Amino acid sequence: MRDRSLRIIDAHPEWNVDRDFVAEAAMLHDIGIIYCHAPKIFCVGEHQYIEHGYLGAELLRREGYPRHALVAERHTGSGITMDQVIREDLPIPVKDYLPVSLEERIICYADKFYSKSHLGEEVALSKIRHNIWKYGHDAILRWERLVAEMGEF
Repeated sequence: MRDRSLRIIDAHPEWNVDRDFVAEAAMLHDIGIIYCHAPKIFCVGEHQYIEHGYLGAELLRREGYPRHALVAERHTGSGITMDQVIREDLPIPVKDYLPVSLEERIICYADKFYSKSHLGEEVALSKIRHNIWKYGHDAILRWERLVAEMGEF
């Protein structure tokens, strides 16, 4: 995922992107899964998988990485809105979790091409679209904006 993120940056030399930060944040964005119960990917924590973003962000903030924390917090799906948190009664603090900075959007986009349960296998763009549809019209619109911005890498 880090390599895909860096390829996106390399394809857009006109962007003023902190390449080193993206490389670091891409490697750390899922750190919160250590707190989650996801036996299929050998995680034996107590929290639900949907919580890994904000839990990882809390850890990264405690360790002095506030920008990296934003990536961890905002990378799930094509982003999660406050309305979605409320409507679906998600077990996460009520607020928006939408990627804001270009670096956050790059990592959010690149992350969707990799499965946690089938390591090393890339997910086809058509399958990503299919998976995101289940989160509603707004989610797919956010995804399509990311595809248009990043290109199909």
